[in-house]
Amino acid sequence: MEDRVAIFIDGSNLYHALRSNFKRYNLNFTEFTNKLCGSRRQFRTYYYNVLRDPNQRPESYREQQEFLDILRKTPYLEVRLGSTKLAQGVPVEKGIDIMLATDLLYFAWNDFYDVAVLVSGDSDFAYALQAVKNMGKHVEVAYFESGASKDLLSVADNRHLLDRHFFRGLWAGKRSPRRRREGEEPKDEPSPESEQTAL
Repeated sequence: MEDRVAIFIDGSNLYHALRSNFKRYNLNFTEFTNKLCGSRRQFRTYYYNVLRDPNQRPESYREQQEFLDILRKTPYLEVRLGSTKLAQGVPVEKGIDIMLATDLLYFAWNDFYDVAVLVSGDSDFAYALQAVKNMGKHVEVAYFESGASKDLLSVADNRHLLDRHFFRGLWAGKRSPRRRREGEEPKDEPSPESEQTAL
């Protein structure tokens, strides 16, 4: 019987790593998750991120909604959204890591999957992954070399290095051009608005 794979994506971590490493974000999530599963059967993919505040950045909120609509049309992918709270005037993510870790443990406890693939480099998940291993499940980490915690990688049964070679053929269309202000020279960078539409 083939292994059932559940994929847990730390959306903010993935977005910032793609921005830092590739300067692009137009990932084809169907192909991405298929590659992580390989020949195994995908149970489901869970994507976690913060819902942008429409009152603070309306354009950013609109762009994120468009992106989330695409995600919601991806087969076997569910979107889980947390919120932000202002800390000294700066928006801070609230509850995302707890949501992901809770699902990771709950689904393992209920035997919904055989293998968990965590797309993140965040050391905060190391203990939850160890608990999943203790239940007899296998755990894998998909990570970017520049931002992966050694503690997290040491827990993983298997690792997927997310480098240029891994992403070959997984992009959806062309890069999105950066919006330019009047008189500004073109650059191959994201706009501040699109930066807020974290994958």
